[in-house]
Amino acid sequence: MHPNVRRVQAALEAAGLKSEVREMPQSTATAREAAEALGTTLDRIVKSLLWLADGEPVLVLVSGARRVDEAKLARALSGFLGREPGELRRADAATVKETTGFPVGGVPPAGHLRPLPTLVDRNLLDGGEAVLWAAAGTPRTLFPVTAAELLRLTGGEPVDVAE
Repeated sequence: MHPNVRRVQAALEAAGLKSEVREMPQSTATAREAAEALGTTLDRIVKSLLWLADGEPVLVLVSGARRVDEAKLARALSGFLGREPGELRRADAATVKETTGFPVGGVPPAGHLRPLPTLVDRNLLDGGEAVLWAAAGTPRTLFPVTAAELLRLTGGEPVDVAE
């Protein structure tokens, strides 16, 4: 098992989740590839996106079928951080790897090198107990999780940030 996958599996177990990481024979690096590999829809895929608010990392979880609306994200961060961010931008691949310990295309919602403030778009939570799929440390690994489990795993704050 890849060290990244072991770290994600350990985070799942530490959160009390019974979910197990699955390795796929094809790439799952994009939401579309993950949905195709699993035979599911884009709205069941969790995208873990690293944003920088005034240089500070914030993990944003959104459905694979949606994009982050920067104005909504700025408003959500104002409430979350207690102030409006001066600069807001997506982290580049090097920053993602350095901050999370995972490559772009394999960033999970948990198991990072350090705890990250996490915002979870409400659209991900609309499915109730439906299974969502999140990256598990490499561009070929995923794990199943419900919306409630995702919140428990990440300690994330439900917000409206998607277009």
